[in-house]
Amino acid sequence: MFKGFKNFLMQGDLIVISVGLVVALAFSTLIKAFTDSIVTPLVSALESASGKTPGLGWTLNGQFINVGAFISAIIYFIIFMAVVYLALVLPYRSYMARQGKKVFAAPTPPAPTKTCPECLSADLPAAATKCWHCASVVA
Repeated sequence: MFKGFKNFLMQGDLIVISVGLVVALAFSTLIKAFTDSIVTPLVSALESASGKTPGLGWTLNGQFINVGAFISAIIYFIIFMAVVYLALVLPYRSYMARQGKKVFAAPTPPAPTKTCPECLSADLPAAATKCWHCASVVA
């Protein structure tokens, strides 16, 4: 039972989805802080509502633009993503490398290609001697 549960948890798709969900949740915190601290006071300033307590930021038409809370959310996001990377991604990458699989790796660059002088097809492999579209000889 435990081996089956471990195999379920270590499936590549499940880990990728989990990391994506964590990133989305952290990013939603950043967006919420931006809207609560900057956008909402700007909108409220146009309505001439009362201001908020001062901190790092400025007051516009009686509304406090709380830049400090937004900077805090950015710092939180960076720290949180570093923890996710160090606690989840690196151990999982090393575990999958021992299994012989590559995950969370940089994509490999595409193979070099050349263009056919006759039909101008640009998807010919660099080592091709004949165009597979028009059958002309490619130097």
